[in-house]
Amino acid sequence: MKILLLTAYFPPDTGSAAHLFYELGRAFVERGHGVTVLTGMPGYHALGPLEKYKGKKRIKEEMEGMEVVRVAMPQLPRHLMVGRALWQFGGAWALFLAGLGLPKADAAIVYSPPLPLGLTAWGLKKLQGLPFILNVQDLFPQSIIDLGLLRNRWLIRFFEGMERFVYRRANIITVHSEGNREHVMRKLDKGQAEKVKVIPNWVDVHFIQPGPRMNWFREAHGLGDAFVVSFAGVLGYSQDLDVVLDAARILEDGGWRSEILFLIVGDGVERPRLEAKARQMGLNNVRFLPMQPREKYPAVLHASDIGLATLHAEVRTPVVPSKILSIMAAGRPVVAAMNLDGDGPRLIAEARCGLCVPPEDPRALAEAILQLYHDASLREELGRNGRRYVEKYLSLEACVERYEQLLRQVI
Repeated sequence: MKILLLTAYFPPDTGSAAHLFYELGRAFVERGHGVTVLTGMPGYHALGPLEKYKGKKRIKEEMEGMEVVRVAMPQLPRHLMVGRALWQFGGAWALFLAGLGLPKADAAIVYSPPLPLGLTAWGLKKLQGLPFILNVQDLFPQSIIDLGLLRNRWLIRFFEGMERFVYRRANIITVHSEGNREHVMRKLDKGQAEKVKVIPNWVDVHFIQPGPRMNWFREAHGLGDAFVVSFAGVLGYSQDLDVVLDAARILEDGGWRSEILFLIVGDGVERPRLEAKARQMGLNNVRFLPMQPREKYPAVLHASDIGLATLHAEVRTPVVPSKILSIMAAGRPVVAAMNLDGDGPRLIAEARCGLCVPPEDPRALAEAILQLYHDASLREELGRNGRRYVEKYLSLEACVERYEQLLRQVI
């Protein structure tokens, strides 16, 4: 098959969006398919040599057997709502125009958000007859409504209307959890529910494997033999890192200043505020490190004794943060602080790979960390359970095979 992957993020961008479609495309190539990636110029916490992209309107390159076509997208301040909206719609238009000039694929898989990329795919479907699978990762606009970032009722109606429009015109919609499926089905016309399929997010179990705790990453960053509790990923509005800082204060005040170290690895709009807050609190058991290149990410997990996944209480959409899967693949226990009725805690309970506490409850988070600090055998058991679960149910190979079946179906 000739497959088009349409995404706003792709390496050297970092984050789960870029890595998911990179891994998916590479797996398709390994299975004998032709893959073209249509994306923007690197700009989302991109790492590595970026000089060749500067000032370019369009560039074509080869990556792991994939043909990657990049086009310039509007560069606007995305931390502002207006700037982010213009970036999304401007980027969708730029990718649509570029897509018209590409050889016709058999089918496309589209990453959402940004939701306007669904309009890009619909336009290509209308003009080229290109069927598409919409991979819905975040439930936009509900996710930002929950956070209080979108309050204007007219804008809410506009984006909810666009959400229904795109969902109803996709050939198939894939979501990563049952809770997301229920949300999407409510937006569809009667009789369309069958086109919504649950394919969990995958993790490359060959790339992320269990590894030694005392590794080069600990040595390079002077972590010694500290009990490392890590959060690695984007530091955005949804991720509640305040609860981590408050838990760190509780443990420091409780006499665990030198034994337990909180390591926050990543970048995002919230990082400057969080660093300032940590300094103001005088925390000596919290360290910030910049976003790490993909190839170093497993070492971050190996150096950790516990991996954290946190979300604000306002995040009521059924999110399964991809960092949970990575922590499981590395054989480390997960401690999650998020709404307990969501799909993330449901996965952790099913896999028996960690502990879950309510969101925005630093004392409960601190107690969960102390429980695992004192019980090495429990840490090892939870880590083994997580690794076993992802190998059986969440491997890249298993998920790619299901996507192949759906692609043949839409073609």
